[in-house]
Formats: sequence, structure tokens, C-alpha cells
Amino acid sequence: MSEDFGLLEPADQPGDEWEQLDVSDTESDRIARRQDREFDEFRKRIKDTEQFKLQESVFDDATLAAVYKLVQDGYVDAFGGPVSTGKEASVFEALGGQAGERPEPGSEAAGGGPEGVTPEREVAVKVYRINSSNFRQMRDYLEGDPRFEGIASDKKAVVLAWTRKEFANLERARKAGVRVPEPIAVQRNVLVMELVGHAEERARRLSEVDVENPETAYEVVREYMRRLYRAGLIHGDLSEYNMIIHEGELVIIDLGQAVTVHHPNAGEFLARDCENVAAFFTRQGIDVDPDDLRAYVTEPEPDPSGEPESGAEPESGAEPESGGEPESGGEAEGESGAGADET
Repeated sequence: MSEDFGLLEPADQPGDEWEQLDVSDTESDRIARRQDREFDEFRKRIKDTEQFKLQESVFDDATLAAVYKLVQDGYVDAFGGPVSTGKEASVFEALGGQAGERPEPGSEAAGGGPEGVTPEREVAVKVYRINSSNFRQMRDYLEGDPRFEGIASDKKAVVLAWTRKEFANLERARKAGVRVPEPIAVQRNVLVMELVGHAEERARRLSEVDVENPETAYEVVREYMRRLYRAGLIHGDLSEYNMIIHEGELVIIDLGQAVTVHHPNAGEFLARDCENVAAFFTRQGIDVDPDDLRAYVTEPEPDPSGEPESGAEPESGAEPESGGEPESGGEAEGESGAGADET
């Protein structure tokens, strides 16, 4: 499979790994407790719909309330069927609402439609199961993340924090110039994001394609790893199964477990990512050394003043020097990505 694998342009300010994220009680929790008449009708309609009949473990009342809030706020217009179903989360296709960004009418992204026609944008709605998610594994990635200090230890709090974390990680990755699905909105354990590909013809994982230009693909992957690192993030589970190909682009997915470089296990997670990536591209016929890849990823960013920067990459099992104290009272990542203070 021949692809160009073009790189994105990074934003000026990819984000701050010390920024506190609000994981407090949400509007969807309040809706579920209130059980108002409109929500009751919405719940019956969803549960009567054919594609949701077998999704009782996914759509409990509080999750339905989160979806209801996303519909009310204009992020989702209509649901389609499931794109993928896993033990911890299910992904559904949906039509994005007016609150989500849509391509300009007549543009190439809109399919060249006539002026004045607002194109419908397909989105992905990812729903994490609170009852069946791997609570202990999630805690391993959340504990030590400065954005989630003091989080409660019950399963609900961990899953809600995990969903918020994936939204925040996707936002920061995009600002850093890493091609990931665009995050659109988050409510409780429900994440709305760009649907890469289509439900009928999903984008294929790197493990599923015949990579005809592995050298170019590797250059893109290692550059994205470095951009993530310079933005203060390490993927933590990067492999050919978490990279997809769509319309000439290489897209990094599944950033829920991504940790900051100040996480106590950051060094171990980075080493594993480098080993996985090196092993895959070595099988593609490229001589890739995981230690060389790690050195490239962690190379300090050039100082515009010309002075050499000090600092070392994180060591496994040790807290690296942060160069500063975490900020307290920072603004939370918003429900819709616009700075709202509910989670």
C-alpha cells in the first residue's frame, strides 16, 4: 500500500502537562438523578432503537444522560450503528451536531457540494463501560499523572477521569502537530471525536496494510513520537495496532493511556513504545534500533537563543526533574473543548 504520510504543522503552544483537569460531578449526573420527562422519553427512544438493543451494559442511565446532554448541546444529531465493540469501550458512528466543526460548503472536505448546503459530518462516539473497564490497569496510568492528583479511588471516578484524560491528550497531541482524531466534546464517560474513515469502510490499522514505503512511514512515526514528547506526553501503548492509515495520512489513535513525561513510569512506557515501533519496522525491512529511536524522541528541542538546554529524559521508576512546581487551580479542559468547567 503506497502512501505519502504527510506531516502536520504543530501549533505554537501544545499545552502544559501540569494543567489540572476537572473531574468533578457533571451535568449528565445531575440529569440522570433528576430523571426529567424529556430525558425519560430520550432514554426510551434510544433503548427501543434496533442497534442499541444489545448494548444494555454500555447505556446505563447515567451514560444515556451524558449522550442526552451532548445532543442537547448540539454535538450529536443522530446515532448510527457500532463501529467497534471492546471489553472496555464501544465506538458508535453518529452525525455531528451544529456545535461541532463542519467543513465549509463546497470545499473538498465537504465533497464539493453546492454553496448553501451544510454538509453532515460523521463523528465517532466512544463510550467507556464503567462496570467492565480494567480499573486496576487504568489506575496504573492515572496515578503519578500530575493532572489527576487526589482523584478518588472508586471505579466510576477512575473511568470518568480516563475519558477526560483521553480528550485532553488528543487536544494536546493535535496542537503539537500529531495527526490524531480531532476531539470534539466530552461528557462523563462519553467522548465525541472525529470519525477517521467510515463505518462501512473503516480506516485500516498499520498492522493490516502492506506498507510499500516503510522508510517514510517510520520517519513520520518517530517525528510524531518526538512531537508528543516535546509536548510533555508519552503514548504508553504505541504499536502497529494503534496507528491507522486513511487517505494518505498516518493517524495515531487510542491516547487514553498516554502519560506526561513526569509520570513515575514514563521511562518504562517510552522504552516499550520504542521497542514496539522498532520491532514492527524491522519486520518491514528497515534496520531500526530502539535505543536510537529513544535518543531521537528525547533529543532536547533547540533553544532559540542558541544556548544548549539542560535536562534529561525520564528514567524508568524515577520521577524526572520537572523544572518547576505544578500549577494549582488551573482551568479545566472544557466539556466541549471550549473551557467549560463541568466534567
